[in-house]
Amino acid sequence: MLKTGVVLLMLLLLGVLSASGELQQETETRRLPPPGKLDFGYVPAGVYETLAHYEPGPIGILFHMVHTFLYVVQPNAFPQDLIVRLAKDKFGAIQTEYQKAIYYEIGFLVCAAVGLLFTVLMPIVGLFFCMCRCCDNCGGEMHQRQRKNADCRRGLLGTLLFSTSLVITIGVLCAYAANQNLSSQVKNIRRLVNSNMRDLHTFANDTPMQIDYLISQYATAKKKVIYDLNNIGPLLGGRIHDQLDKEVHPALDRVLNMAGAMRETKEALENVSVSLEVLQEGTGKLNFNLSLVRTNINRTLNDPGCRDEESDATTAQLCRNIRQSLSKLKISANFTRFPCLCQCFNVAHFLSQGYSSLNDTPQMVIEQTRGVVESVQNLVDGIGNNISSFSKVFPVQSCLSNFTIFISHAHAKIEDHYPEIDQMDFYRWIGCISLCCMVVLVLAFNYLGLLCGTLGYDKHASPTTRGCISNTGGTMLMAGVGFSFIFSWVLMGVVTVIFLAGGNMEKLVCEPFHTKELFKVVDTPYLVNPEWKNFIPGYMYNDSDLDLTAESLYSTCKENKGIYLAMRLDKVFNISSFLNTTVFTKDVVSQLDSVKIDLRGIILLEAEGKQNLLDFSEAGLSEINYADYLEEVNKGVTVVDLLSYARELEAQTDLMPRGPLQTALKGHIGTLRQIHSQQITPMEQAMVIALNQSMRFLERTASDLPNKVLAVLEAIEAAQYLISKNATHLINRETGKYTATIVGYFHQYIEWVKTSLAMEVAPCKPFSNMVDTAEIIACSFLVDSMNVFWMGLGCSTLFLLPSIILAVKLAKYYRRMDTEDVYDDIPTYDTMNRFPRASAPPRHIDW
Repeated sequence: MLKTGVVLLMLLLLGVLSASGELQQETETRRLPPPGKLDFGYVPAGVYETLAHYEPGPIGILFHMVHTFLYVVQPNAFPQDLIVRLAKDKFGAIQTEYQKAIYYEIGFLVCAAVGLLFTVLMPIVGLFFCMCRCCDNCGGEMHQRQRKNADCRRGLLGTLLFSTSLVITIGVLCAYAANQNLSSQVKNIRRLVNSNMRDLHTFANDTPMQIDYLISQYATAKKKVIYDLNNIGPLLGGRIHDQLDKEVHPALDRVLNMAGAMRETKEALENVSVSLEVLQEGTGKLNFNLSLVRTNINRTLNDPGCRDEESDATTAQLCRNIRQSLSKLKISANFTRFPCLCQCFNVAHFLSQGYSSLNDTPQMVIEQTRGVVESVQNLVDGIGNNISSFSKVFPVQSCLSNFTIFISHAHAKIEDHYPEIDQMDFYRWIGCISLCCMVVLVLAFNYLGLLCGTLGYDKHASPTTRGCISNTGGTMLMAGVGFSFIFSWVLMGVVTVIFLAGGNMEKLVCEPFHTKELFKVVDTPYLVNPEWKNFIPGYMYNDSDLDLTAESLYSTCKENKGIYLAMRLDKVFNISSFLNTTVFTKDVVSQLDSVKIDLRGIILLEAEGKQNLLDFSEAGLSEINYADYLEEVNKGVTVVDLLSYARELEAQTDLMPRGPLQTALKGHIGTLRQIHSQQITPMEQAMVIALNQSMRFLERTASDLPNKVLAVLEAIEAAQYLISKNATHLINRETGKYTATIVGYFHQYIEWVKTSLAMEVAPCKPFSNMVDTAEIIACSFLVDSMNVFWMGLGCSTLFLLPSIILAVKLAKYYRRMDTEDVYDDIPTYDTMNRFPRASAPPRHIDW
C-alpha cells in the first residue's frame, strides 16, 4: 500500500515534466544568450504546522546528565561495521564477532553485572542479617556500650543518615519527575500525530494547485514572446539598423560633410560675386571722382601764380611738383567677375532621402516578416494547449483521492490505538509510582526515625530509661532497614533491566540518528537484499543503482525541497517516452530561421545626387588662378594712399603764400580726404577683406577637390554594396540572436519549472517531520525519560546500602536498651527497683 501510494504521488508530477522535457532537449543544444529575465512570481506554498522540535525544559539538565553518564559507561564509537556484518549474516556472525560485541558492550555489562550482583546478594545478606540479629548479633543485642564520644558518634551518624536520605530523596524525585514527564509527553503524541496528518493532507491538497500554477505561468512566457513578435520591427529591425549604421553612417556623414562644404563654397562664391559687383561699382565711382579731382587741381594749377617764376620761384616749383603727382590719383586694382556656379549644389536633398531610407529598416522588417510572425504566434498558442493537455493525461485527481484516503485510513487506525496507549501508560505510571513508593516508604521511616529520635532523645537518661518517642525513632529506623532489604533487590533488578534497554537504545539508535551514522547503516549497499545496491530505489523502482539513499531523502525533505528532487524522479522517468507529439519548438526555430530580409530597397544616394557631386568636382574651381586674384585684392584700391597724398599736398600748399591758389588747393585736399573716408575706407574694410577671405576659402576647398569627391563616392558605393549584397551575414546573425531570444523565453520557463519542481512544488517536509516525530516520541519522550527514571531510582537504591548501615548503628542510640553499663562512681540508689535487669560491667575496651 505504501509503495502504491508513493508511486501515485510521483505520477502527480508527470504532467508538467512531460510538457517541458522536449523543450529542454531542444534548448540545451543551442547556446543561448541570456534573454530578458522573466518574472514568474512565486509558487503558492502551503503552510506546514508541525514543529518537529522538542525542548525538554528544566528536565533537560537531567537528560544531559544521563547522556554524560552513558558516555562514561560507553565511550566507544558507533559500531557501524559490526551492525552491518550482523545484519548481513542475519546475526549468524555473532559467534565470530562476539568479542567485538563484548568490547563495545563492556561498560553496560559491568554495570549490569554490578546490578545483578546487588539483586542476588541483597536478599541473601538481608536473610543472614535477620538471622544474625535474632542471635543478638549484628546490633541485635539490646545493650549499648557507654563511650566517651557517644554524643559525637550519634550526631555524626544522624548527619550522615540525613545526608544519605537527602540523596535518596533527590534520586526518587528525579525518577518521579521522569515518570511524570513521560506521562505528560504521551498526551502530546496525539497532537504531533494529528499535526503530521494535517500536513500530509496539506501536501496532497496543495500539490495540484502548485502544478496548475506552473502550467498557468506559461502565459508569462507566451505573453513575452507575443510582445517580441509584435515588436519585431524595433527589436530585429532596430538591431539590423544599428549594425548597418556602424558601417553606413560614416559614409553618409562624409557625404553630408561634402554637402556642407558645397554649401559653404556656394556661399563663398556668392560672396565673391557680390563683393566684386560692389567693388566694381565702387571703383567706377571712385575713378570718376578721382578724375574730377585731377581735373580740378590741374585747373587750379593754371593760376598765374604758378607760372610766374620770376616773382615766386618756390610757388612755381611746388605747382610743377603737384602737377607731376596727379598721375598717381587713379585706380590700382582690376576686379573681374567670376562665373556663376550655383546650379550644382543640390546634394543635401538627396542625402536626406538616404538617411530616411536607412531609418525605415524596422518598417521594412515588419513588412517582410508579417507572415512568419503570424505563423509563430499560432505555434506558440499550440505549445500552450499542448502543455495544458498533459495535466489531463494522467489521473491526478484519482491519485490524490487514493493518497488522501490512505492518509485518513492510517490516521483512523492510529486513533484507534490511543485508548490502548493511554491504558498502557497508566499501568506503566502505576508501576513506576509503586517503585518510587518503595523508596519513599524507606525514606519515611528514616525521616520519622531521625525526627522522633532527635526530638525524644534525653542525654540525661540512661540507655535503659530512654523515652517512648526516642525508642519509636529507633524502631522506625530499623523498620526502614527491613524494608530496604525487602525492596532494594527488586528496585535494582528493575533498574538493571531498564538501564540495559534504555542505555542501548540511546547509544545504538538515538545518538546515531542525531549524528546520521544510523543512516549510513541503513544505506549500506546490499544490506537488505544482496541484489540491491541501494534499498529505496531497488524497492520503489527496481533500480538499485540509482543514487537515492535514506540520508539524502531525509536531508532533502528536511530542507523542505520538492519530492521531485528528493525522490530523483528526473532519473526514473524518461520524459520523452511520455511525449508522442510534434516538438513545436523545432517549428518555431525553423519558422524564425526562414526569415528572409531584403534591404536592397535602401538607397543611400540617388544617381542625381552623385551627379551633383561629380559636377561640383568638375565645376572649374581648381582651375581658377587664385594667386592673380589675391594679388589684385592685395594691391589696394588706389595707386597711392589718398591720406598720404593729401598730407603731402597739404604740406606743399602750406609753403605757398596765402591767396586764392592756396585756398583752392586746400579745398581739393579736403575733397581727397572726403573721398578716402567715404569710398576707399568702406571698400577696404568690408569688400576687400571679405573678398580676400572668400578667395582663400575657395582656394582651400578647391585643393584636390576631384579626389575628395571620388573618395566620398567610393565610401557611398561601399556602404550601398554592403546593404545590397553583403548584408546577408549580418541579417542572419541578428535573426539568429532574435530567434535565440524567443526560444530563450521557453528555456527560462522550463528552467523555472525544473527549479520549482525541485525546490517549491510538493515540498516533502511532512515526511521528514514524520521521521523527526518518531524520533522525538521514541528518544526524547520515552528513552530519555526512562533513562532519567532508572538513573534516579538506581541512585536511590545504591544509597540504601549506606542508609542501612547508618540506620542500624544510629538506632542503638535511640532505642531503649535492656541492659546498660554499671560504674563504681555512680551514686548509690535503688537500681533494682528502677532497672529490673542487672547491668553488665563495662568492658575495658569500651573505655
